[in-house]
Amino acid sequence: MTPRSPTIISMSYAVAVEHLYALSGELAPAAPGAPRRKFDLAHMRTLAAALGDPQKNFKAVLIAGTNGKGSTASTLASILSVSGLRTGLYTSPHMLRVNERVQISGITPGANSLAEIDDDTFARLYFRVDDAANRLVAEGKLPHTPSFFEVVTAIAFLAFAEAKIDIAVLEVGMGGRLDATNIVEPAVSVITDIALDHTEWLGSTLTEIAREKAGILRPGGRMITLPQHPEANIAIGEIAMSLGVTGINAAAYLPERGAPRGPYPLSINGETITIAPVLIGDHQNRNLALAIASAVELQSNEHLTAITPSSIEAGVRLTRWPGRLESIASPTGSGTILLDVAHNPAGAWTLRSHLTHAIDDGRLPGPRTLVFSALRDKSVREMAQILFPSFDEPGDRILLAPVNSPRASSGEELAAVASALDTPVIICASVAEAMKLASAEPGSVVVSGSVYLVGEVKAWIERGATA
Repeated sequence: MTPRSPTIISMSYAVAVEHLYALSGELAPAAPGAPRRKFDLAHMRTLAAALGDPQKNFKAVLIAGTNGKGSTASTLASILSVSGLRTGLYTSPHMLRVNERVQISGITPGANSLAEIDDDTFARLYFRVDDAANRLVAEGKLPHTPSFFEVVTAIAFLAFAEAKIDIAVLEVGMGGRLDATNIVEPAVSVITDIALDHTEWLGSTLTEIAREKAGILRPGGRMITLPQHPEANIAIGEIAMSLGVTGINAAAYLPERGAPRGPYPLSINGETITIAPVLIGDHQNRNLALAIASAVELQSNEHLTAITPSSIEAGVRLTRWPGRLESIASPTGSGTILLDVAHNPAGAWTLRSHLTHAIDDGRLPGPRTLVFSALRDKSVREMAQILFPSFDEPGDRILLAPVNSPRASSGEELAAVASALDTPVIICASVAEAMKLASAEPGSVVVSGSVYLVGEVKAWIERGATA
């Protein structure tokens, strides 16, 4: 077969992405006043069956929770990749390119070789999924076209099956019980910290939300988690007991209480290793513990003997997960830019704690500028209440700008939040305008409030910080 030219491949990918983004989002109505999409795993199972049930061709770890899912998933996938296992990683949302959501590693012991799938593979699999979906709708087997997330999840499953991976690490998109990823049969289910988020979809209490997250558990399965809010603990525990789930407490893999920040010793199967976190923030210790506990569980109960204490040590050290308290030099040379995707109140509190320490020890010199944006279905006012007080010193500024998303808060909506809090702000027409203004003066810039915001800032930096 004659290889396709780079131009044809590029066109196919561009068309695939255009078609994909034309699908109605799960969390935004297709049109003003239109009813919200109803989730139904039967639809995802029907689509997967038409594609040959690719999700049945590999082991899987399913990770649900409110905060820390991505960090836990990326760390565990790094450990598995370094162990020499062909690993798939599925996360959401993406920052710059949709391909970021689907990563596959080689079989290279000692290296984190995870890389996003190439444009040609993404386009080819997209059209395969799209053809199957259109046929199912025409035959009346699906009531409507699958959503963006369902399509990308199907692409991931196909990519993983084609690559003949050993194991996939899957981050749940939202909730758990009805999430498209939940059609796999997980070898291990992981539940990270739970807080109030997506309350219009998952429930208004921690109990309701925890029950949705616990929907990834299976009868007689294995669950890894950490003690957290009692309300969440009780809800998860009740469901786990009703299903006969074996619970594994990851607390044994936390650093000793009161230990200084930085690398810490950890005993795994009688061997002491040094855990050197690369993801910043004390909260990452919990995500690390969950990832390590998952790796140990897979080694012992799934017979993945390639996982060793030394590969766990190296996997932690080689983890890559951008946009989480990520500090970079300003491309204009004016100071430091701190990027953090905190997109709910719990994440905002974590960022505020980090800011307090960073300001006190001089890592975030003033004057300081906050570039903030958020999606309208998030707790925008509560996040603003948490973050804005950290930017009230003389010379500090708060810049607000809408992000490019159908769910985005507009400039006017962001301004209304600031007005209600009696906080002086500057409203910018775009993220690029906000970043040019923020970087025009010496000092530190903090970017937070949405994954999409951090992604747009990264794209602005890649363009040379000029457009």
